[in-house]
Formats: sequence, structure tokens, C-alpha cells
Amino acid sequence: MHTNLILAFAVSSAVIVSGCSPQQSAESYDPASDSLRFDGEVHLRNIKQLTFGGNNAEAYWSFDGTELVFQSDWDEINDQGCDQIFTMPIDADGRPDYKLVSTGDGRTTCSYFLPDGRVVYGSTHEGGQECPVGAPVVGGSYVWSIYDSYDIYVANADGSETELLIGGPGYDAEATVSPDGKWIIFTSTRTGDLELWRYEIETGDLLQLTSGLGYDGGAFFSRDSQQIVWRASRPTGEAAEKYKTLLAANSVEPSDLEIFVADIDGSNARQVTNLGGANWAPFFHPSGEKILFTTNHHMMDTDPRQFDIFMMDLDGTGLEQITYSGTFDAFPMFSYDGSKLAFSSNRNVSRTPTRDTNVFVADWVE
Repeated sequence: MHTNLILAFAVSSAVIVSGCSPQQSAESYDPASDSLRFDGEVHLRNIKQLTFGGNNAEAYWSFDGTELVFQSDWDEINDQGCDQIFTMPIDADGRPDYKLVSTGDGRTTCSYFLPDGRVVYGSTHEGGQECPVGAPVVGGSYVWSIYDSYDIYVANADGSETELLIGGPGYDAEATVSPDGKWIIFTSTRTGDLELWRYEIETGDLLQLTSGLGYDGGAFFSRDSQQIVWRASRPTGEAAEKYKTLLAANSVEPSDLEIFVADIDGSNARQVTNLGGANWAPFFHPSGEKILFTTNHHMMDTDPRQFDIFMMDLDGTGLEQITYSGTFDAFPMFSYDGSKLAFSSNRNVSRTPTRDTNVFVADWVE
């Protein structure tokens, strides 16, 4: 679902030139040698590129900080034609050893590690071996497809012992796991709208967390597992009618999204951003007092296809831009120890325009 957003907003095509920066101590750090870092990116150091073609996104950390799980349509590792789920180590010299987790059938999205090393992910593979056809553009609008064949599966990191975890009629996807290992949060159309649901791993009990009209999705837990953050639309008037029409056609337009936070039972929900444009892919800062998120609000008058990662306090103040590549930077996730940030970007060493979206890891500097 999210890779479609990458394709829509990426800059013009060119051949990517890969490059990795050597890891350096704080005392010996030389910004000139950090070839993937752009001026203004004061919170990022020692940026390392981990994929090298196609669309690679939503790279999320293992609990021990040694691996990332991500979705990719890169034809060097995936001949399916649409996203599949892979893992890779982050300490590899040169290109990592990419391992397929998903079945290789259907389309996948939104993978995440469990504490025991298994992976949860959304997939359409039981609905058919082929990539499902996406929703058409309606009236010139860019839309995400809400495939009703998506269910949530769990598998070992080597792809073995794949099992259905959360299923049923309609769309079930966008699953992430709480740091305490107790909960999974996901988005579902099981009540007729795109709402957030919480799944208790030990018991399988379900709790609906949102109920207002509009898309609620892409949720993550805070480091202490006591709060959630997510993207949401709250359409009214004509926009609400358009939203319902698109949803009936199994699609949603992701052009007007803001960031919300709440307690893990859905209570105390409040809107954090009020920026306009598309604000999405939020993730809690390790302190639990701030969030990182992806936005084009600052580019709406010039180039709304350009997205950057920003940081903001939970009370909506302290807005700070984190990335400055001038292309597409999105999907930030902190490692569990808070020392590193994984993200996806169209940046490259040669600083030439490209449609390739790759996974990067950087040291985080407060």
C-alpha cells in the first residue's frame, strides 16, 4: 500500500550510484566523508545505504537491533512484480544478504518483527498467486488500493511455518508490534471503515481503537508500549462523500492526513499535527515526548511530491525538519536502543534524480 505512494511522489528516473560511508567515532567524524548526508541533517551521521534499486520501504528493526525487515519490488531479489517481504542484516560489508520471508505469491505489505524473531506481515497470497490489480485513478485523484484479500500472517524469519494470524472478510494489514511484545495494532475494514484494531498476542482478543469516519492506519507503539501514534483523515462534507465512494471501490486518497496519538486502548485520542498536506509514517522518539513523521506540508506550493522527515513534540510544538535531501525521505524507525534510525529515501551518492527508493540506516545524534 505504501510503496504506491513512493511511486507517485518519486522524482524523475535515473541510474542510482550506490555508496556506503565508513562508521566513525564521534571524535573522528568527518562530515565530508558522510557522502549520503545532506547539509542541515544535524541529527544524522554515518548514513549507510542497504538496498540498491527498485522500491524498498518500511524497513523496521528486529528487537536485538541486528536486522531489518522490509518490503521490496527490486527485481534483483524479487521477480514477482510486486512487493514481497525480506530481511537483511545491518552490519554487512557491501551488500547485505537479503532473505525472502513471504511466500513469493500475491502482494505483501507492512512487515514487523516479533520479540521471538518471527515476522508478521500483510499478504494477499491466499487470494491468488498473481499480484492483485490496483484501484484505478478516479477523477484524476491518486489513490491507494485497499485489497480485501489482505490478511495478516506470521512466519519464521526464514519464511518457514507461515500461518494465518488475523483474517476474515475485508482488508487486514498494516500490523506493528508493541515493544513489550503483548500487542499487535493493525488496520481493518471489518466494520465497514478503515479503523485501528488491537490484537492481544497471548489470547487473540481484539479491541477496536478508532471509530470516526476516515482512514486510520500506519500505527506504531511508543517505546514504553503505553501510547500509539498513527495517521488519519477526518473528512467532512463533500470530502466525506468522496471518501465513502472511494472506500466502496476499495481505495482511499492519501492526500489529506494528519498525525494522532492516543493511549493503547484508544482513549485520550488527540491530533498532534495541523499542517495540511499529507502527514504520515509517524514514529515515537525514544523519549516518548516527540514523534518523527513524513510530510509534504512545507512543499505544497512548490513540489508536493517532495517529502521530508520532521520531528515534533507531542503537544504540537517544536516542529523541526530532519532530512534535507530535496527528494523523498520517509518511514523513519528508531532502533530499540534509540541509537540508530532506519528510513527510506530517493537520495544517492551521485545526487542525481532517481525513482529508486532505497533503505538507509544512520546514527542518531541528539
